[in-house]
Parts: sequence; structure tokens; C-alpha cells
Amino acid sequence: MAPAAADPWNSEINDDGESPSSASRKRVCVMDASGQLGSTLVRRLIHRGYTVHAAVQNHHRHAELQSFEEGLCGDKKKKLRIFQSDPLDYHSILDALKGCCGLFYSFEPPSDQSPAYDEFMAEEEVRAAHNVLEACAQTDTMEKVVFTSSATAVVWKDRQSGATPASDVDERSWSDANFCKKFKLWHGLSKTLAEKTAWALAMDREVNMVSVNAGLLMGPDLAITNPYLKGAAEMYEDGVFVTVDLRFLVDAHVCVFEEASSYGRYLCFNHVINSNEDALKLAKMLSPASASSPPQSEEEASRVYQQRISNKKLNKLMVNFESGIL
Repeated sequence: MAPAAADPWNSEINDDGESPSSASRKRVCVMDASGQLGSTLVRRLIHRGYTVHAAVQNHHRHAELQSFEEGLCGDKKKKLRIFQSDPLDYHSILDALKGCCGLFYSFEPPSDQSPAYDEFMAEEEVRAAHNVLEACAQTDTMEKVVFTSSATAVVWKDRQSGATPASDVDERSWSDANFCKKFKLWHGLSKTLAEKTAWALAMDREVNMVSVNAGLLMGPDLAITNPYLKGAAEMYEDGVFVTVDLRFLVDAHVCVFEEASSYGRYLCFNHVINSNEDALKLAKMLSPASASSPPQSEEEASRVYQQRISNKKLNKLMVNFESGIL
């Protein structure tokens, strides 16, 4: 991170009645703030006393955020600013980050594209990650970046090759890019390459970064077309198919940001789908039309695969974390 420069505003007062130097320690940016995770993070952070720069790609995609803004009153109304910021536009990122001590970054596919991942999405996600980390390096007030990645950047590798023992997958594991390309696991490829790009730049520019590698986000918006689900059967049989609730995911982001001892990567999930019962529940949620499942043998119905993924590092960090309202 670039060395902190002398603060040219040290004699001024901002809109919150604080000097810029003290205000910046409670001013953070959420990008992209229009998604389910981003918009919920905005609400949580404001309730925790932060001033939030909510960066969105397209003003037509954040009706929920605008509704939340309209419902704020008093001092809290001053704590939200909405920026139009495209992660592929470096200068718009700089504008959104100005004066912020932290960034919560998650990639949302460009608004003019389908959310489905293909072989070209990795290029855009890598470019976005590079732009965002470079902008953070050029923001003198920046203290910590929370980079939202995915468990798909961790779990994909050729387990038949003998190169990796059938033991717990954790934060030290990386998905194999060639394996992802071979089996067209584009979500895993994009998340792996983008996160590696972010880490390389963070280390080169001395940006303090942590990543949250999230499982499949559960919620009303979950659909069978979700790109995370490509290869779900294989993840299930490998014991690495994990999901996360929105509340837990938001808690994890806030915790790794606020906890000074946080470092590196954190696998984030609070449920493992490794039993036939759980798999059927998820299938029915994704496709209600398949409510009647085919007949199964007693052995199939009671099958449970061994869990081979661990989130002990995150659970240890969050043991004393007090959750807030969503």
C-alpha cells in the first residue's frame, strides 16, 4: 500500500462533524453494493456506525438499496453515499474509494451480460480484481480489503491423480485452473484466477487483504442456473459441497474486517451437503417440479459422504463475534 501522505484536510470538518482523519477510520466502501451480499453488508455496516460508500455498476439494479436509503433518517441518512462504479473502470473505483479505510469487494457480472459464467468471464473478473487492488494501493487511507471469493477457488482438483491426499480441504488449498478448464468449471476458474491476481497484486503493493471463500449462498434468489452448481454432484460425492446462510456470510465479512488478527484466506460455510436427505432437499428447492424423487434403495437413502472440507480457521476467529441485525 502506498505510504500515507500528510492529510491536507486536517483542519476541516466533514458532513458527519468529524475531522477527515478520524472519519476515514469508520468510512468503508462496499462494491458491488447492488447484489444480495453487498446490499446487506451496507445495511449492517451503517447499523454498526460506519459511513458507507455503496458502489454499484448500474443504477437500475439497486432498487432495494435506494429503498433502504429512503428509509434512513437523522444521522444515519448522512452515512450512506451511493456511487456508480464499474470495476472495469479504474477511475470510477478511485472515486468510490476516496477517504475510505476499508473495502468489501465482491464481483458481480456486468449488468449487460447474463449471470451465467463462460470461458470469457474469467478474463473480466481478473481485470476487475486487478483494477480494484491497484486502486486500493493508490488510496492512502486504505487499511484493509475484504475480497469475496468462493469455495470453488478451493475445491477443484484431480483427486484421482494421487497428487492430493483425500484429506481435509482448507484455506491452503487452491483449485487447479487446468482441471477447471478441462471440465468447463468456469465459475471455479474465474474465482481462482481472480483471487490469485488479487493476492499477487496485494503482496506486490503491500495492501492488507483477507479473502472470504464462500460456499453456495442460500436464499430466495437461488436458482438451478447458479454457476456455482456446475459440478455439484462431484462436490457432493467428494464431501466438499458447502453452503452458507446470508447472515453468517455477512457476519464473517464484518468479523475479518474488524478483527486485527485476521489474515490470509477464510473458508466460509455453515452447512455441508453430504447426505442423501440434504441433497434431496436442495434439489427440491432448486426445482420444485422434481418433488417426487425416484425410488431409492435403503443403502442409497441413508448414504452419507465423509466431510472433507474444514472452516476451523474462520470459526476460531468468530468465536466471540457478536452478530447484528440484517
